[in-house]
Amino acid sequence: MQGNEYQKLAMRTNDYKGMERVCTFSDENGNATTGGLLNGALGLTGESGEVADIIKKGIFHEKGIDTEHLKKECGDVLWYLAMICESAGFTLDDVMEENVNKLIARYPDGFDTYRANNRKEGDI
Repeated sequence: MQGNEYQKLAMRTNDYKGMERVCTFSDENGNATTGGLLNGALGLTGESGEVADIIKKGIFHEKGIDTEHLKKECGDVLWYLAMICESAGFTLDDVMEENVNKLIARYPDGFDTYRANNRKEGDI
Protein backbone atom coordinates (compact mmCIF):
# COMPACT_ATOMS: atom_id res chain seq x y z
CA MET A 1 0.00 0.00 0.00
CA GLN A 2 1.22 3.49 -0.80
CA GLY A 3 0.67 6.61 1.29
CA ASN A 4 -1.84 8.20 -1.08
CA GLU A 5 -3.93 5.02 -1.20
CA TYR A 6 -3.91 4.80 2.59
CA GLN A 7 -4.94 8.44 2.89
CA LYS A 8 -7.85 8.00 0.47
CA LEU A 9 -9.07 4.86 2.26
CA ALA A 10 -8.57 6.31 5.74
CA MET A 11 -10.48 9.48 4.90
CA ARG A 12 -13.60 7.42 4.26
CA THR A 13 -14.12 7.78 8.02
CA ASN A 14 -13.59 11.57 8.06
CA ASP A 15 -16.90 13.42 7.88
CA TYR A 16 -15.12 16.79 7.51
CA LYS A 17 -17.22 18.35 10.28
CA GLY A 18 -14.33 18.99 12.66
CA MET A 19 -14.38 22.78 12.36
CA GLU A 20 -18.15 22.85 12.65
CA ARG A 21 -17.86 20.90 15.91
CA VAL A 22 -15.12 23.20 17.21
CA CYS A 23 -17.23 26.26 16.51
CA THR A 24 -20.41 24.94 18.08
CA PHE A 25 -19.14 22.92 21.07
CA SER A 26 -20.34 23.82 24.56
CA ASP A 27 -20.52 22.01 27.87
CA GLU A 28 -23.65 20.55 29.44
CA ASN A 29 -24.55 24.00 30.79
CA GLY A 30 -24.29 25.64 27.38
CA ASN A 31 -20.99 27.39 28.11
CA ALA A 32 -18.66 27.79 25.12
CA THR A 33 -15.43 26.24 26.37
CA THR A 34 -13.78 25.11 23.15
CA GLY A 35 -10.93 27.62 23.04
CA GLY A 36 -9.78 26.99 26.59
CA LEU A 37 -10.11 23.22 26.28
CA LEU A 38 -8.17 23.13 23.00
CA ASN A 39 -5.50 25.52 24.25
CA GLY A 40 -5.18 23.53 27.47
CA ALA A 41 -5.11 20.09 25.86
CA LEU A 42 -2.69 21.02 23.09
CA GLY A 43 -0.46 22.97 25.45
CA LEU A 44 -0.51 20.13 27.99
CA THR A 45 0.65 17.60 25.41
CA GLY A 46 3.42 19.90 24.19
CA GLU A 47 4.71 20.70 27.66
CA SER A 48 4.41 17.07 28.79
CA GLY A 49 6.55 16.18 25.80
CA GLU A 50 9.16 18.69 26.96
CA VAL A 51 9.17 17.11 30.44
CA ALA A 52 9.59 13.67 28.90
CA ASP A 53 12.37 14.93 26.62
CA ILE A 54 14.36 16.37 29.53
CA ILE A 55 14.14 13.03 31.32
CA LYS A 56 14.86 11.00 28.18
CA LYS A 57 17.94 13.03 27.28
CA GLY A 58 19.06 13.09 30.89
CA ILE A 59 19.01 9.30 31.12
CA PHE A 60 19.54 7.92 27.62
CA HIS A 61 21.77 10.69 26.25
CA GLU A 62 23.61 10.63 29.59
CA LYS A 63 23.29 14.42 29.94
CA GLY A 64 21.99 14.34 33.50
CA ILE A 65 18.73 15.97 34.47
CA ASP A 66 18.62 19.73 34.90
CA THR A 67 16.10 19.83 37.75
CA GLU A 68 15.59 23.60 37.50
CA HIS A 69 14.64 23.25 33.84
CA LEU A 70 12.45 20.26 34.72
CA LYS A 71 10.72 22.30 37.44
CA LYS A 72 9.97 25.12 34.99
CA GLU A 73 8.49 22.70 32.46
CA CYS A 74 6.40 21.06 35.20
CA GLY A 75 5.09 24.54 35.97
CA ASP A 76 4.08 24.91 32.32
CA VAL A 77 2.28 21.54 32.50
CA LEU A 78 0.46 22.78 35.59
CA TRP A 79 -0.53 26.04 33.85
CA TYR A 80 -2.18 24.16 31.01
CA LEU A 81 -3.87 21.79 33.44
CA ALA A 82 -5.28 24.85 35.24
CA MET A 83 -6.54 26.15 31.86
CA ILE A 84 -8.39 22.88 31.28
CA CYS A 85 -9.89 22.99 34.78
CA GLU A 86 -11.02 26.59 34.29
CA SER A 87 -12.56 25.80 30.91
CA ALA A 88 -14.33 22.68 32.21
CA GLY A 89 -15.73 24.43 35.27
CA PHE A 90 -13.81 22.72 38.06
CA THR A 91 -10.71 23.50 40.10
CA LEU A 92 -7.30 21.97 40.62
CA ASP A 93 -8.43 21.26 44.18
CA ASP A 94 -11.38 19.28 42.77
CA VAL A 95 -9.02 17.27 40.56
CA MET A 96 -6.57 16.54 43.36
CA GLU A 97 -9.31 15.47 45.78
CA GLU A 98 -10.98 13.26 43.16
CA ASN A 99 -7.64 11.64 42.35
CA VAL A 100 -6.74 10.91 45.97
CA ASN A 101 -10.19 9.46 46.62
CA LYS A 102 -9.85 7.25 43.54
CA LEU A 103 -6.42 6.03 44.65
CA ILE A 104 -7.59 5.30 48.20
CA ALA A 105 -10.53 3.28 46.84
CA ARG A 106 -8.30 1.46 44.36
CA TYR A 107 -5.38 0.83 46.73
CA PRO A 108 -6.69 0.98 50.33
CA ASP A 109 -3.47 -0.52 51.72
CA GLY A 110 -1.05 1.12 49.27
CA PHE A 111 -0.04 0.13 45.74
CA ASP A 112 -0.66 -3.49 44.85
CA THR A 113 0.24 -5.03 41.48
CA TYR A 114 -2.68 -7.44 41.66
CA ARG A 115 -5.16 -4.59 42.13
CA ALA A 116 -3.39 -2.59 39.41
CA ASN A 117 -3.86 -5.41 36.93
CA ASN A 118 -7.35 -6.47 38.05
CA ARG A 119 -9.40 -3.32 38.44
CA LYS A 120 -13.08 -3.36 39.22
CA GLU A 121 -15.45 -2.62 36.35
CA GLY A 122 -15.86 1.11 35.92
CA ASP A 123 -12.57 1.95 37.69
CA ILE A 124 -10.99 4.51 35.38
